[in-house]
Amino acid sequence: MPERSESATEKIMSSIIDTIADNLPKQKSGQFDPGAVSDKMKNKLFGRQKTLHGALGGGKPADVLLWRNKKISSSVLALATAIWIFFEWLDYHFLTIVSFALVLGMVAQFVWSNFSNMLSGSPSQVPRVELPDELFVNIAVAIGAQVNKFLSFLQDVSCERNLKHFVVAIIGLWAAAVIGSWCNFLTVIYIGFVCAHTLPVLYEKYEDQVDDFLYGLLGLLRDQYQKLDQGVLSKIPKGNLKAKKSE
Repeated sequence: MPERSESATEKIMSSIIDTIADNLPKQKSGQFDPGAVSDKMKNKLFGRQKTLHGALGGGKPADVLLWRNKKISSSVLALATAIWIFFEWLDYHFLTIVSFALVLGMVAQFVWSNFSNMLSGSPSQVPRVELPDELFVNIAVAIGAQVNKFLSFLQDVSCERNLKHFVVAIIGLWAAAVIGSWCNFLTVIYIGFVCAHTLPVLYEKYEDQVDDFLYGLLGLLRDQYQKLDQGVLSKIPKGNLKAKKSE
C-alpha cells in the first residue's frame, strides 16, 4: 500500500511539473496576429475585460497600488513599514504611542499659548484639532459592509450545495488559521498591505506570462478534480431528500 501511494503521488507531481513546463511562456515570432490579440483579451485573468487600473477601481487608490506616482507609493509603503517596525521589532504598544503623541501635542499647545503672549503682546488663537463625525461614520459603514459581504459569501457557499466551492472555502479558512498561528494579526495585515502594493504592479508588468501560467495550473487542477470526482466523490451514496420528505 505505501508503495502504491508513493507511485501515485509521484505520477501526480510529475504531471503537475509537465503541465507547468508546457505552459511557461515561450519565445514567439514577431508576426502580428489579430486573432491572437483577441484571444488574449478573452483570456484575461478571471475573465475581466477592463484594464488592471480599472479593475482596481481607478482613481488615486489604483494609482498608488500601480505605482503611477513612485514618491506617493513608496511613502505609503515606508509609513506602513515604519508602523510595523515600531510595534513588532521595537515592542512599542498602541497605548504608549498614542500617549506620547498626546503629550507632545499638549506641550506644543502649552508653549504656543503661553509664549505667544510674551512675544506678540496679544493673545493668539491656538488651533484646535477636531475630527469630523462623518469620518468615523464612514469608517464604521465601510467596515460593516465588508464584514456583511464576507459573511454573506460564506453562507452562500454553505447553502449552494456545491462541494467544490465548499471545500475551497474550508481550505482557505484553514490556511488563514495556520498563518494566524505563525504570526500575529498586525503582521498578517502588514503582509497583505505589502502584497497589495507589490503584486498588482508585478502582474501589470508580466500580465501575459502570469495569465498563461495560472490558466495552465487551473486546467491541471480541474483535471485532477475531475479524476477525484469520477473515482471517489461520484461513488459516495447520496440520499433522496424528496423521498424522505414524502415519507
